[in-house]
Order: sequence, then C-alpha cells, then structure tokens
Amino acid sequence: MKVYRQAASVVLLLGALTSAARVVVDWNVGYVNLDRDGHSPRRAIGVNGALPIPPVFATRGDTLVINVHNSLDVTTSIHAHGLFQNGTSFMDGPAMVTQCGIPPGHSFTYEYEADHAGTFWIHGHDHHQNSDGLRTPLVVHERREPHRYDEEYLLSLEDWYPFEFAARLKDTLDPTKTFPPPASFPYALFNGHPTTPTLKFKPGKTYRFRILNMSTTEWFQFNLPGHQMRVIEADGEYSQPSAVDGLDMGPGERYSVLVTAHPTDSHNYHYNATLYAGFVPRIEDKNPRHYQGLIEYREGAPIMPTTEPANFKWVSDVELCSLSGNPPLPVDRQIELTVGGSLFTTGQTMDIINNITYAQPLIPSLYSAMSLDTPLAMNEAAYGPQTHAIILKHLEYIELLVNSPNSLPHPMHLHGHAFQIIEYGSLVNKSEPVRRFSSEVNAPMQRDTIVIPINSYVKIRFRADNPGVWLFHCHMDIHFGMGMALTFIEAPDVLRQRQKVPEAMLELCRAQGINTQGNGAGNTGLDLAGLPLPPIRPVLRYSEKCNAPMKRDTFVVPVDHYAKLRFRADNPGVWLLHCHMDVHFGMGMALTFFEAPDVLRQHQKVPDSMLELCRAQGIRTEGNKAGNAGPDLAGLSPPPTTAFQNGRPSTPTSTPTNQQGNFSSSCFLIF
Repeated sequence: MKVYRQAASVVLLLGALTSAARVVVDWNVGYVNLDRDGHSPRRAIGVNGALPIPPVFATRGDTLVINVHNSLDVTTSIHAHGLFQNGTSFMDGPAMVTQCGIPPGHSFTYEYEADHAGTFWIHGHDHHQNSDGLRTPLVVHERREPHRYDEEYLLSLEDWYPFEFAARLKDTLDPTKTFPPPASFPYALFNGHPTTPTLKFKPGKTYRFRILNMSTTEWFQFNLPGHQMRVIEADGEYSQPSAVDGLDMGPGERYSVLVTAHPTDSHNYHYNATLYAGFVPRIEDKNPRHYQGLIEYREGAPIMPTTEPANFKWVSDVELCSLSGNPPLPVDRQIELTVGGSLFTTGQTMDIINNITYAQPLIPSLYSAMSLDTPLAMNEAAYGPQTHAIILKHLEYIELLVNSPNSLPHPMHLHGHAFQIIEYGSLVNKSEPVRRFSSEVNAPMQRDTIVIPINSYVKIRFRADNPGVWLFHCHMDIHFGMGMALTFIEAPDVLRQRQKVPEAMLELCRAQGINTQGNGAGNTGLDLAGLPLPPIRPVLRYSEKCNAPMKRDTFVVPVDHYAKLRFRADNPGVWLLHCHMDVHFGMGMALTFFEAPDVLRQHQKVPDSMLELCRAQGIRTEGNKAGNAGPDLAGLSPPPTTAFQNGRPSTPTSTPTNQQGNFSSSCFLIF
C-alpha cells in the first residue's frame, strides 16, 4: 500500500527558497465499483476512475487549482476542510450555501490561495459524497516550520460502510421503519487501504506524523507503544509541544505529533489503531475493531513487548496551548446553541439546533447575502426558516455556548474560522470539575472541529473577521443529513463590498434553473413562497374524545420535550416536586410548593413528637429557612453562582467503553 513519507529537509528547503507556485490537480469525479475493505464490493465515488484519491500537497502561499468534471448523475461540490477562504468565500464548497452544485456533465475550477499551513483534507460537500469516497488529505507546508523534525508521515484514517450513504440516510428518515436503524459496523481504511502501512524508523531520527480522521461517523484511537508522542498541531493550528500517549479523534479532527526513534535498531515495535463508536452496541471484533501495524527499525528484528503506562494520557485539546501565545478573546456576544434530535409530525426523527432542523434554501445563502440590499441582508428571516441563519457583525467577538444534552457525542465543524477552546463542562454531573484552558499559559488552543461529549457543553470563541456565509454543522454525516447544521451570515454589508462571485459559478446555477439573486426562496423582500414548510414537532395532548385527562402523581419528561399538567391547590401544605431518579434528586433536581400557608396554619398543627425529632438533633422548629427571625438568612451556605459549573469531556480508555449515559433520556418527576 502507499505510504506517504517526506524528508523534512526537502520540505523546509523548498518552502524557504521557492516562490509561490500553482498546484494544479485534475479531478474527473465519477462512480467506481470496487471492494475497498476486502468484505463489501460496492459502488463508490472516486477520481479519475480510482480510489483512494491521491493527497494534495502545497506550501503556504501557493495557489490551489482543482479542475473538477462531474461524471456523476447528481450534482457535486468540493470543500477544503480547514482552509478559511478569506476573501474567496464563494470557493468554500458546500452546496446551496456558497454555490450551486456542479451539474452532471459540467466542469468547474476551484482556485484559491493556500494561505494557511497545516493538515487539512478535501472532500465532497454535496449529497454527503464524502461518505462514499470523495475525500483525500490536503497538506499545506509552512515555508519555515516552527518545529524541527527529520521526516514526516501522513496517515489518513477512514471508516468504510458496506452500502452507499444515500441508502443509509433514507432508512434513517423513513417513518415506516424502526428508528434508529439497526447498527452497522464499518471497517477501517489506512491511507485508503484495508491494511496498516509499515512505518520505517531510523535510530535517533524525529518524525512528524500527520494523522487525519476522515471518517463518516466513527472515532479512531491511535498510539505507538514504546514511543512518546508530542502534539504540535490540531486542525492546522500549531500548539506548544505536549506529551501524550495516545490520540482519540472524532470525525474531521486532525493532529500532528512528533515521535523520536530509539537510539538503536535492535527491536521493532507495533502501533495500534482502534475504530470504534461508543453509541452503538459493543460486539467483539465489530465494535471496536482493533488494528496493528509495524514500526520497523530493521527488517527481521524481534518485536519489543510493551505495556501500557499506568497513567495513560489521551490528548485533550483544551489542555493544549497555542504556539501563537494569543490570550483568550474578549466576548461581545454569546450565542447559546442546543443540539439534539426530535420526532416530527411526519413521523421522522431529525436533528435540530435550537429546535430548528436545517434544510437547504432554494438559492445559495451566499448569493442572498450578496444580492439583497443591506437592511434585508442583515435580516435573518430573509434566508428562510430552515437555513437557520445567524447574522454576525463585522469584527465582533463571538462566544458559542453549545449544549449537547443527549447520549451522542457530536463533532462540530465551523467553516471559515478556527476557534479558541475555552471550556468543557458537564450538564448533569456536578462532581466533575469544569475543564478550561491553562490560565498559567493563557493561550487557548485553536481548532476548527470539536467533539462535544455526551451530556456536556463547550464554550468556544472566534472573531467575525472573515465576511462570508459559513456552515456550523455536525461532521457525523448522518447527523448533518438529519439537519444538525446552521448558517452564520457574517458581515453581509462588508461582504458585498469586498467580494464578487465569479460568473462561472453563477452559470452552475443557471444551468439548473436556480436563481442567483433574492432571498432564500429566490424572491424579493420577505416573500418566501416556494420554500417548503418546516416540519412540526408533535404535541401530545389528552384525548378530546373522552375529554377527561388522566391523572397521576408521577410522569416522565422525554428528552428535549416539555410537559404541561394541571392541579388545584386544594391541599394546604409544603410539597416537593422532584426527579425520582435518586441520583438526580441527590444532585438537586427538586423544588418546593408552599401551598396556602395562610390556610395551613389555621387548620393543621405539627404533633409535638415530630418537633422532638428536630430538637433531638439541635434543629430549630421556628423561624425562616435558616432558623432565624425575619429575612436574616445567616448560616445558610451561598447558592452556586452558575448553572454549569462542572464537567469534562469523556475520553475513552484504551479499550473504548460505550458512551451512552444514564442522564440523557427522560426524568421521572413525582409530587
């Protein structure tokens, strides 16, 4: 199989001495039939009649030119994941966000500057074609790398399913079928092949590994027993070197690590890669799938037995420190988002952000931002209800508080920006401390894709300094297909002054009869006629036929739902409403109804034997909550100051565990 290996001296010398170049690749995107994983022959999407697609290599400042011809029977588009496209937002690639897809039989050329060094990847961004093979690494070398090493390896990791993504999404959204569909168990691919590559080491040399998780859905863990890894990059952003024993990577995440070889070639070693998903059943040899590869110092040398360190350390991005040294950004505006899923009246379960499930508008949102007059372009409603547009003002500092109160982790990717990682916290477990960036170094790590652990939140910050239209979406393709996405419309007033969509891009729309001006429906003003109506979340009410609502004292509030109930305050007393899952009750999920205290004291008297129970413990039987007179509450502990004080992202151990939680479904409430 192909091993992508480069001598750093050549990379550094060429980068330092050469001027910017044009890196040109020709892609004829079409169907190929092959057996990629050795288990499931099927139709896939390749380039120039083959898979895997060769990686693209460039140096910062080069111009990337990708000539795409579409030989599929549906539209296609290409996205360079991690490049900011500053000044060329129309080249970002997501269909009906920044462009119309390239129609079958048509060609289009993407051309933009690789103005950011790091480890990226190029993938399809129309019809979720990434999942069917349209993906490859993109490496942009720095002209003078800040970290020294001798050679570098490129290792792309992929999950590969036995069927096409369209069929998987169709089954997921089919209201006549069981949700979720039966679990499926993909195989791993390494640089596009089912076998692990041999990594050749020379004694004393230092190697840079660029490792990408280009998966559709699943996570990868990677480690090199007997060797320490030093993280120096996450998602194209340099970090101060940080020693770790292993990488745990969600879909879309990338890391670079430095590894120094041992001083002698007396032994070879194994390295480990594990493909897993903590949200599907754990079945031996299916989930997780364990793979081993060879680190070869000398052909035929014996394998050195290794043991796992007692305190095995997985990478934690919030603990990394940015090499830039930039302090945390200030905050002009916090935007709170809650991701999850919901059942709709169509019978479909779809994903939502703030109760909105994303759907494409009828014209690319970027074209709306650039063609509408300024007041209308600054109006979120003009982009359509399911585009989920959020307007960002030019140069404002944004903090996203993203809550994920459910049993699935979500790798969220922001187009057009890298963000600072400020904080992870638990939504349910007060015993876990908040995990924040190092206050000692005060240089939060940046990246463009972040995994929100189950039942947790994250805080991230970025500056709106890149006018354009940028997706924020889950990079598990099935979740993106189910609607977990929104659109940031960034500085449309500045955008239209600085950028102009190339005529060739507008022709892609005209060839399909798609408008290139107007609101999300392609109309004027706020006339959104033609857009489909958003799906409706069902409301379950008592039967109007019998008109006699059922009564009970305990009820269940489902995930992401509310409940309405009625009763008459005809029983003077003090009554608890609390969650009857004892751990939640113990964590504070309770309140007290003081029902008619004026009537209560006239009709009831506490028996003296009950008062004696308090006196025996030195507890007062009169006064306010603190046992004092009037409003004096001295003696009470102060309440917590924030709603979310605790938590950390859950990282699996060396043997991944199921990530489903106990606090993600429903809560039993009782009077």
